[in-house]
Amino acid sequence: MAIQTPPAPPAPSRTPRAGELGTPQYRRLFGAGREVTIHWLTFLVTAVLVLSPVVPILYQSVRNQPLYAAGGAFTLSNYTHLFSEAGFGSIILDTLLFAVLTTVFALAIAVPMAILLERTRFPAARLFGQVLRWPIYISPLVLAFGWIVVYGPAGFLTSAVREGFGWVPWNLYSLPGMAFVEAVAQVPIAYLFCANALAASDTSLENAARSVGAGPLRILRSVVVPMLRPPMLYAGLLIFGTAIETLSIPLILGEPAGITLFSNFLYEQGIDSINPDYGLLGAASTFMLLTTIALVVFQTRLLGHAQRFVSVRGKATRSDLLDIGAWKWLGFAFVGLYVVFGALLPMLALVLRAFTSLLTPLVNPFDLLTLDNFRLIFDYAPYTESIVNSITVAFVGAVAVTLFGTVVVLVARRSDFRFARLLETTAQSPHAVPGLIVGIGLFWAFTWMPGGDLVRGTLFALIIAFAIRALPSAYGAISPATMQLGAELDNAARVAGADWWRTVSRVLIRLLVPAMLASFLLIWTQMIREYAPAMFLAGAESQVIGTTAIDLWTQGETGSVAALATLQIAVTALVAGLAGLLMKGKKHA
Repeated sequence: MAIQTPPAPPAPSRTPRAGELGTPQYRRLFGAGREVTIHWLTFLVTAVLVLSPVVPILYQSVRNQPLYAAGGAFTLSNYTHLFSEAGFGSIILDTLLFAVLTTVFALAIAVPMAILLERTRFPAARLFGQVLRWPIYISPLVLAFGWIVVYGPAGFLTSAVREGFGWVPWNLYSLPGMAFVEAVAQVPIAYLFCANALAASDTSLENAARSVGAGPLRILRSVVVPMLRPPMLYAGLLIFGTAIETLSIPLILGEPAGITLFSNFLYEQGIDSINPDYGLLGAASTFMLLTTIALVVFQTRLLGHAQRFVSVRGKATRSDLLDIGAWKWLGFAFVGLYVVFGALLPMLALVLRAFTSLLTPLVNPFDLLTLDNFRLIFDYAPYTESIVNSITVAFVGAVAVTLFGTVVVLVARRSDFRFARLLETTAQSPHAVPGLIVGIGLFWAFTWMPGGDLVRGTLFALIIAFAIRALPSAYGAISPATMQLGAELDNAARVAGADWWRTVSRVLIRLLVPAMLASFLLIWTQMIREYAPAMFLAGAESQVIGTTAIDLWTQGETGSVAALATLQIAVTALVAGLAGLLMKGKKHA
């Protein structure tokens, strides 16, 4: 008798895992046409944005004719000219010295302050911690103007010291002086790196040292400081790279003293030159680009060796803050001097200079009050337009980059796109592209491409350039929040019949609104301060606050520069305050 085999029971239904969403059966079930289109479109747009300033620079560096000129041939003579005939060796050495001094000064100020405020019983520690973050919202260009008003050759404090002692112990128009001003602008970055690391670390090692009789100073020297090596290295490399590409300090303080660094060399070869050598400019830009990329790669390699410094464990414990006795008052004096004379006094003097006809210790400033500096700004249409342009570019750019950055993060982190890892790397790579390089590269790209002349010199060109610079910031602000969302949210929507885009738009993006608001504020602040790409891209009707301030400074209109900088500070503070209230409301909603 034949034995009949019972039919196999139906396979139990289950929720698909995130990694299965790209398998053929699920693609047939939910459809993949729109999903694939969005993934590839996101990848291609990101690649075009990132490569558009880089490719023209690399191509121009090996051409013997400008890109827009007919003919031309391949050549390496531009690099030979750069390193032999252009005096580039001394420029490299001065730039490296400037970057090293900036890094040393910034870390020497920021690291002790982070330790004092986070690990010791320090008077008004929370207040000082908040004040130390303020310069993040201020452009280094604005901070440089403030320092010149106070510590320049005709500065308020310089004149007072010279009158009282007959000499002045500082000189801003020197490499150490330039490096110190740049360091003050970078101190908040190093402070945040170190303070955040200390706030999140476990103090069990400190408790162990305390249990064997180590005193507070010994604990700080032998336990706390060594554990800060990773954030110090990361912050140091970031500051070093920023110092190499910065334009404001070399342009404002270096050029009057005849000091040429890497950035103002590019500026002189491009903007200030009557007959630019485009091949030389391309070779120099390529060299700068490769230098910054090497620094970023080196920083990434260091991240892989930080495991031995891990101090945050699953059973983290906190201990009492260290009492360093009378030494805290020496630390209080150190932090107070920096806050007052490094940040607050230059900003106060800049604002006061905006409302006076002259700022000098010989005359009571309240006897010289005037609104003429602001009248010059508001009576001359191009100056007023630069303020409107900056606000427009910052607002439109922050919205666009936040939205696009969110899609990039979701494709890279919450999809089965085969090139997700490459997309992530591409979106973060503009971090290694200096603002000047973006401006130069896009200038040539718009010159080269058909119809590019219609874009160059417009606000749209500035939005593109600033967006390229800001894309890594948007990715960094949104990606951590995305990683905190469980995959079961995607799975539930997919099982209910939603495709990838419906899942993203109806579920994930709504949960990412707080992170997107934080990204908006971060990018707004970055774009309202940005001006380097505009040095090459802005036209007569698309100037921004930074380029207008430099133009006014070259004309000797110190008061109007102070007025323009004051308006930028006010607008930035207003938007930051409103965004902070909005994010606070979302948090309590």
